[in-house]
Amino acid sequence: MHNLKDIRNNFSKFEKDLNKRSIKIDIENLKKLDLLNRDLIQKKEALEKEKKEISKSKDENLFKKSKEISIELESISNEQKKTKIELDLILSNIPNIPHNDVPDGKDENDNVEVIKKGKLPQFDFKPKSHYELGENLGMLNFDLATKTTGARFVFIEEKLALLERALSNFMLDTHILQNGYKEISPPLIASENTMYGTGQLPKFENDQFEIKFDEGLERKFLIPTAEVILTNIVKNKIIDQKDLPMRFVASTPCFRKEAGSYGKDTKGMIRQHQFYKVEMVSIVEEQSCMEELERMTNCATDLLDKLELPYRKIILCSGDMGFSAEKTYDIEVWLPSENKYREISSCSSCSTFQSKRMKTRYKDKNNNTVFAGTLNGSGLAIGRTLIAILENYQKKDGSIIVPKILRPYMNNLETLSAK
Repeated sequence: MHNLKDIRNNFSKFEKDLNKRSIKIDIENLKKLDLLNRDLIQKKEALEKEKKEISKSKDENLFKKSKEISIELESISNEQKKTKIELDLILSNIPNIPHNDVPDGKDENDNVEVIKKGKLPQFDFKPKSHYELGENLGMLNFDLATKTTGARFVFIEEKLALLERALSNFMLDTHILQNGYKEISPPLIASENTMYGTGQLPKFENDQFEIKFDEGLERKFLIPTAEVILTNIVKNKIIDQKDLPMRFVASTPCFRKEAGSYGKDTKGMIRQHQFYKVEMVSIVEEQSCMEELERMTNCATDLLDKLELPYRKIILCSGDMGFSAEKTYDIEVWLPSENKYREISSCSSCSTFQSKRMKTRYKDKNNNTVFAGTLNGSGLAIGRTLIAILENYQKKDGSIIVPKILRPYMNNLETLSAK
C-alpha cells in the first residue's frame, strides 16, 4: 500500500516509476480526489470548530445556526467518506514500485538469468513426463481425483506419497536446523483483512477460494500460500527492534483458482488448485531487505543443491513481478520431458509495501516508529520438486532413483518401482 503523502510529494516520479511495471493509472484523477478529500476534511474541521464555539456560548439565538451546521456537517462528512473510499480503492490496487536493481521489461521474456547450476541429466532413451511416470508406477491418479473432486487435482499414493512427505520434512528440517527459521503450523483459512494485508485482495479476488461461514462474519478464504498467514503474524504490531529479523517457515497446502491460466499446463501436476509448499517469511528492518533477499534465495537454492537437481536463478523484470514485490528472484528447475526450466521457487522483497497495509512497525534507534520490511519465498514448492525428482531421476524401466539426501526420510528406500 502506498502512502498518499509520499505520492503527493512527487506525482510525476510516482507515475514514471509505475510505468516500469507497464501499468497506467489515472494520475490526474488521483490528484483530483486527493485535493477534494483534503478540502472536505478542512471544511468538516471548520464546521466542527464553529459548532463547538456555538455550544460553548450557550446563546439560544444561535441554536438554529447550530442545527444548520449539523445538517451541512453530515452532508460533508458523507461526501468525504465516499471520496476516501474511492481513494483507498485506487491506492489498494496499485502495485509496489520496482527496486533500482530490477531490470526494465514487459514480461517473462525480459527476465535476466543470474546463474545456472547443476549438470543436466543425459538419457539413452526418451525421458517421460512426470505424469506418465507416476501413472505407470500406479502412484499418481488423476482420473480418480477428477471423479471425486474435479480437474486440476490428483491422488498421490504409496511410495510417492511417502516421497512427498519426505520432501516436506527434509525442507523443514533444513530451514529450522540450518537456516534459523521458526516453524509454524498455521490456520489454513484467512480473513478478508488478512488477505488484504499481503496484497491478495482486492486485486486478485478472482484467484481466491472463498468459503462460507456463518452470515454476518468477516469473509474467509482458503490460503493461496502460507505467506498470507505467516506475514500477518505481525499485523497491527509495534515490534521490538531487538527481535528483528523474525524468520518463519511453514509447510501447508495452498489453494488457488488459477483464474488467469485457462488452458495452461492442463496435464499433470504443474498447475493445480491444491498443492503443498514450504514457505519462508522474514520480517526485517527496511534497510536489510536486499541482504535478506539474497539470504532467503540462497536457502532455497541450497535445497536444490542437496537434492542434486539442475536449476537456474533469474531476476524478474519490472513487468513480470508479483503485485507486492519490489524485487524477485525466481528459481527454475530443469524438466527433461519439456527440455526447459520451470519455476520451483519465487523469493521476493516487498520492502514496506505489505507492512503499511498491515500496520506493522518497530521503533528504530532514534525512537522513531517506522514500517518494517517483509519478504517471502518458496523453500520449495513440494509438488514441483516431486515432479523434478521423477523426471531427473528416472530410469529406462520407469523406476525412480531416490535422491540420497531423502533416503533417511524414506526408511532408506533407494528406488521407487511399479507396484
